[in-house]
Amino acid sequence: MTPFGAKLRDLRAARGQNLKSMASAIGVSQAYLSALEHGRRGRPTWLLIQRIIAHFNIIWDEAEDLQRLAALSDPRVVVDTAGLSPEATELANRLARDIGALPEDEIRALLLRLRAADKR
Repeated sequence: MTPFGAKLRDLRAARGQNLKSMASAIGVSQAYLSALEHGRRGRPTWLLIQRIIAHFNIIWDEAEDLQRLAALSDPRVVVDTAGLSPEATELANRLARDIGALPEDEIRALLLRLRAADKR
């Protein structure tokens, strides 16, 4: 599941909507919406994000958060390390190879460190 998919599922559940009714309301198939929630589809388009925001009547901060999560929710990431240091290339390759074996607490720790770097 992607961060966007988890948030979308939480929004849908909090508002008591099933997949079928939401999919119909935003103009996608139930199968596509399910795949989006489960991370079997790539990032949603800007237009689809706007439909979801309008459908749930989401405002300001929550809408920005949903758009940010969508940008961070590509389930098939490609990392271009051309021109970066050998260490950056090693990091990208090791993460790609080992991410499935990392415990959740280590993943959370890495994310916290990257998020802290964003704030600098």
